[in-house]
Order: sequence, then structure tokens, then C-alpha cells
Amino acid sequence: MGERAGVLGGLSPSLDTFVIDRNMTGSKSLVHLFTDGGCSRNPGPGGWAFVLRHVATGQEREESGAESETTNNQMELMAVICGLKALKRSCRVELYTDSEYVRRGLKEWMAGWKARGWKRKDGKKLVPVKNVEYWKQLDELVSVHEINFHRVAGHSGHPENDRCDELAVAAYQHLL
Repeated sequence: MGERAGVLGGLSPSLDTFVIDRNMTGSKSLVHLFTDGGCSRNPGPGGWAFVLRHVATGQEREESGAESETTNNQMELMAVICGLKALKRSCRVELYTDSEYVRRGLKEWMAGWKARGWKRKDGKKLVPVKNVEYWKQLDELVSVHEINFHRVAGHSGHPENDRCDELAVAAYQHLL
């Protein structure tokens, strides 16, 4: 029988603890993290959202938030940051995003940015990475988990991506 512990933080008391899918070797729980962010104008009022699903139990957590003056890329990053922060312990994370900026940043660019002191190449010169405070947070968070990245097409009928989009838009509506 599995260990009783909570993986998804901040759930209602009835959902806060559940059996983790640990076997005798102590493997990490598998979660699916779906994220989206967007803005009414870019920059302008924007929102972010995530849907986090514990695969073994099917339990889910949805969360969203908004900023009065932000960019689309910042909201895409914030969705991933908040989704990963919601995890109480190290997990295997299947991360689904419609943002090439987030996916490529995490998979391709971040190692080089870090090696260059959080600078990126702009022609022959180095310039500061945009949204560096978000990227540094993500750098810390991704080091805790085993993450596999998936790109989904936005507004393509992907149910969880569409739900995240709906939550993100609803989050910033009061700021318009």
C-alpha cells in the first residue's frame, strides 16, 4: 500500500492528502501540469492559469491570477512558476504549454543564459535576459523536479489548454 502524503499543495482538506504512486523503489509521483498566460494588450492587463493533475489519483487543482501591467510572456512564465510552486515535493512533471518562449527557454536557452551571467546574445554583444526575475525563479523550481516538456497548439481544442486560457482571461477581466 502507498504512503499517505500530499503532493498538491493548497487543496481543500478533503483533497489535501491522498495516496502517492510510490513503489518499493520510492519513485516520484507523476503529475501533469497544463499552463497558459495571456494579456488583453501586450503590455497591459494579463492573467495566468494552471491545471495540475496527479496522474495516479486523477485529483486536480486549478489556479489563476492576474496583473494590471504585464506582458504575455511574463504571464506564460508565471503560470509555470505557480504550477511548480504548488507541488509540495519533488515530482515527475509532464509540462504542457502553448508557449514556445517558455518551452525553448527552459529546454534550449537557459543553460547558455546562466553560463553568460544571465545574458543573451544580441548579434555580437551580450544583453540582459528579458524577464530574468521569472527565469531565475523557474531555474530554481525546475531543479527540484524531473520535467518533460510538451508543446500544445493554443486555441486548438486541447481541453486543458483551453481551460487554462479560460481561467487566465477570467482572472484579468476585472482589470479592464
